[in-house]
Amino acid sequence: MEKENKTNLIKIILSAVLLCAAWIIDRSISLPLWGSLLLYLVPYLTAGYDVLLESAESIVHGKIFNEDFLMSIATLGALFIGFLPDSEPEFAEAVFVMMFFKVGELFEELAEGNSRKSISQLMDIRPDTANVERNGKLETVNPDDVKVGEIIVIKPGEKVPMDGVVIEGASSLNTVALTGESAPRDIGVEDSVISGCVNLSGVIRARVTKVFGESTAAKILELVENAGDNKSKSETFIAKFAKYYTPAVVVAAVLLALLPALVSGDFSGTIALWLNRALTFLVVSCPCALVISVPLTFFGGIGGASKKGILIKGSNYIDALSKASTVVFDKTGTLTKGVFEVTAIHPENCDRNHLLHLAAHVERFSSHPIAVSLRQAYPNEADDCSITDVEEISGRGIRAAVNGDIVCVGNTGMMDSVGAEWLACESAGTIIHVAINGEYAGHIVISDRVKSDSKQAISELKALGVSNAVMLTGDREEVGRAVAQELGLDEYRAGLLPADKVENVEQLLAGTPAGGTLVFVGDGINDAPVLARADVGIAMGAVGSDAAIEAADIVLMDDKPSKTAQAIKIAKRTIRIARQNIVFALTVKLLVLALAGLGAASMWLAVFADVGVTVLAVFNAMRALKQ
Repeated sequence: MEKENKTNLIKIILSAVLLCAAWIIDRSISLPLWGSLLLYLVPYLTAGYDVLLESAESIVHGKIFNEDFLMSIATLGALFIGFLPDSEPEFAEAVFVMMFFKVGELFEELAEGNSRKSISQLMDIRPDTANVERNGKLETVNPDDVKVGEIIVIKPGEKVPMDGVVIEGASSLNTVALTGESAPRDIGVEDSVISGCVNLSGVIRARVTKVFGESTAAKILELVENAGDNKSKSETFIAKFAKYYTPAVVVAAVLLALLPALVSGDFSGTIALWLNRALTFLVVSCPCALVISVPLTFFGGIGGASKKGILIKGSNYIDALSKASTVVFDKTGTLTKGVFEVTAIHPENCDRNHLLHLAAHVERFSSHPIAVSLRQAYPNEADDCSITDVEEISGRGIRAAVNGDIVCVGNTGMMDSVGAEWLACESAGTIIHVAINGEYAGHIVISDRVKSDSKQAISELKALGVSNAVMLTGDREEVGRAVAQELGLDEYRAGLLPADKVENVEQLLAGTPAGGTLVFVGDGINDAPVLARADVGIAMGAVGSDAAIEAADIVLMDDKPSKTAQAIKIAKRTIRIARQNIVFALTVKLLVLALAGLGAASMWLAVFADVGVTVLAVFNAMRALKQ
């Protein structure tokens, strides 16, 4: 592509030099009209021979009406109009129009090339090689040749070639190409690694869990490459518009050239005047600005979003996302971290540390998430405590002897069974009560902590015009209410089963204002039916999640809910730029078309209305890439 652009630039410069030389010679030497034509044909063909060939090929294949055809007819007409009676030759104008048409094409190619280069750079995640251990030796092979279960070695500075699990070593990974986040991610033994990340520090050995074709990097590359297949309404409109518009303006130009002369009866005297106006009309009418700039705008929007770790599967989803009026969030793993944590300690007749210490030791041998969270809050197990007679009481909790004291940890049923007078707690979450030798010692609150940017996400959505922010959760009513109040949500619905979520989304869709869309944001693993049912399904935290990449229309490569607002902001800006180009191009063209029909527009003004507007629209479209 770069080589082709350089060739085109050389041809344009050479054509400009030859045009100047032809003009000087034509002014210095008295040449017959055909001699001047031959003189100007040299720079004309230098600049536009490929346009003439493209036009001829289109005619052969039955696709006559395109911008190459319009430009060929207009410029050839300008070259030969001087041979009509009472007409002035327009050789220089014809060459100039063709030359500037090629300048417009060059700007188009450069703009699209820059967009593709930017996307390919930020999505430069495909590894070239993989270091695999075979027969006691390290072999460098193509990633496609590595099988599941083989051991790969990833050295500092290398891309992770395929998804796997670390079996030896520790390091930090640069995930910026996937998530848009510059902060490194620390990994160690038993942690997952995904293809496309860059190993920053230590050497790691990993067991491959997916062949390259099924890896995260391969799926993301396929997603980005196919994003252009799903056209937006604006792009579809422009394609249909150009299909009917181009033949219409050709017919209009023919009528403009012939009708006035036929009506006046002075065919030989007026044909040159009206043919000149018709040719100017044709130059102006080229729909290049619309056909080029609108798809380029959406392409830039998709690229700019990818740079932020937001993968959009097609420009039609940009259209839908820009109209978001209702945004529905799953709770666990989306607005909250999805991990139990100790969020409050309320002791009675003992200090906080002692209460947590007893609960953690009693739950030492349990694998339940609540037990894990207690041990994480009090990780110092080696404190010489004696824990014996551990007994799990089904549906109530665990009882054990800690340094000779009988400690019961569990729910209110456990407290009632040992005669401990427990106290209610107003905090939202799971309440773990503790009794020592039948005496109530206090309780610990364990809950799913809200993500740090969840509140910011809701406030930004409101600022962007989202009228209804809703949370759906399978959690208890009091937990749902507490999270909704903390984040400032408009509505929440708690105690839902997976099937209930689909039903609730159906109800919310029915209540969505006309012209608005419903966006559902989930973790992409358990929410596939709801993601598919919403107008736009957004999967969050999808690094390594095949289900998310398959089910969602938009994939957020990290777990930040604020990226939802960022995606909507990018969509709105992209649509705004596309509309600016449409309005600007149509306004200028219609104005100059009217002037051309009245004979008030010269060929030079026609060049601006075509090439100039195209170049300006392309520059404006490029702003969509810089989100």
